[in-house]
Amino acid sequence: MEIYLVRHTETICEKGICYGQSDVTLAEPFESVFENIISQLPSEALLFSSPLKRCTILAKHIRNTIKAISYQEDERLMEMNFGDWEMKNWNDILPEQLNPWMEDFVNIPATNGESFVELHKRVGDFLSIQISKEITKPIIIVAHGGTIRSILCHHTSLPLKDAFQNKIDFGQVIKIVL
Repeated sequence: MEIYLVRHTETICEKGICYGQSDVTLAEPFESVFENIISQLPSEALLFSSPLKRCTILAKHIRNTIKAISYQEDERLMEMNFGDWEMKNWNDILPEQLNPWMEDFVNIPATNGESFVELHKRVGDFLSIQISKEITKPIIIVAHGGTIRSILCHHTSLPLKDAFQNKIDFGQVIKIVL
């Protein structure tokens, strides 16, 4: 089975802003980037998306361009919840809050947010329930950098602490085969 992992394109947020589950929109223009993404996808697939608009805008464009056998938004595909840090500049987060997380983002949650282990568990729940070995059609998942890194860790058994070895650019398409 082929799974295409698609990261949303750039957002309107300035560099250095922590926006995890904040529902920010995409920077325009994005149509040419969308067309590049579409050119890397199969012409027919099951389509899943994070419900955050930076993903749904792209996912709905994909749905309207290819033959989407089904389309489903799933909260388990959302980016990490950064709690109190949402929409703050990383440099403005108090060192006594940020430093422990930077030293162990896998297990330590953002203040009133979640840890990477928690994100990884919900992504694992999505994979075990939604992605069946009996599926024969390609699958497209439109999501976020953290979510895609988690899926790649599930797929390759890469330790979570090494998840950021996987560089995932905005608008990147990664094909995996199960």
